[in-house]
Amino acid sequence: MAETVGLTELFRGEDPIVPNSPLTHPSIVAVHGLNGHPSKTWTTPKTNKFWLSDADLLPSSLKRARILTFGYNASVTALLGKTSSDRILQHAHTLVAELVADRELEDAVQRPIIFICHSLGGIIVKRALAYSASRTSKLVQHLHSIFVSTYAILFLGTPHNGSNRAGLASIGRRMIDTFVPSKVLDTDGQLLDALLEGSEVLQNITDMFAPLMKNFRIYFFWEQKKTDLGTTLAYVVEENSAAPILDDTERAGLPYGHRDMCKFENRNSPGYRLVTAALMRYSKDAPGTVSMRWVHATEMLKTKRMNEAAELVQ
Repeated sequence: MAETVGLTELFRGEDPIVPNSPLTHPSIVAVHGLNGHPSKTWTTPKTNKFWLSDADLLPSSLKRARILTFGYNASVTALLGKTSSDRILQHAHTLVAELVADRELEDAVQRPIIFICHSLGGIIVKRALAYSASRTSKLVQHLHSIFVSTYAILFLGTPHNGSNRAGLASIGRRMIDTFVPSKVLDTDGQLLDALLEGSEVLQNITDMFAPLMKNFRIYFFWEQKKTDLGTTLAYVVEENSAAPILDDTERAGLPYGHRDMCKFENRNSPGYRLVTAALMRYSKDAPGTVSMRWVHATEMLKTKRMNEAAELVQ
């Protein structure tokens, strides 16, 4: 299948027609991880069940939401290579730009957003939200809308913490063993460089995101089954990295290995009800909170513009 990039709408629920009323039901945006794909990552390989879009799965529980996926170049060199910092930032910029454009065209700029991220897709989302949060100057303040509108993030197997640089490099090594065929890897020396630089980038993004966490509902999920890495069985992302114990966050294990923790066969699949219930709960709570955030953000930006104007005439 050809590489798919950008946003793809999977499902569009119907909003009740209320004149002059903003769209309040959220957009669910799914972001895949290393060597992933915007549909294959979320699809069971044997039965081809794509739980994000199959009518009897998530759309049946979120009848008024929009469900979208975001695709990007998720090769190992794109995420963990020698220019990993630049590449991750590029993907983060594109995610924000695509969402802003889509929401402007849909006349739904203030619609709440809930992200669901697998693996290193969570790193892209964290960097995107840090970028959006900082865009408050006059010419780019439209990019700030993604930060304001984001209500919740579900992280499935995202490596948030590492005790040190080598620890995160080890996670990167296991991810590569899990997702990337050996025939496409660089030489051992180049791969080591990629892992070491990548681990530093992941830690820097986590540090950048930490002050923003209080603005979002966060649900951490970790893998409860080890993955076959060829020579050993191991957790790709350990519980303490995937689901740090933090105030005002939720956490739960999913009974799968790393690559399968984002795939659900049916409504009775282990973990499906846990994830879907969280999405339903956040979807219900998001409109009130996000509408108030927009009131505060609009006032903040207005004050900022007035202060800038006053400085010009002094």
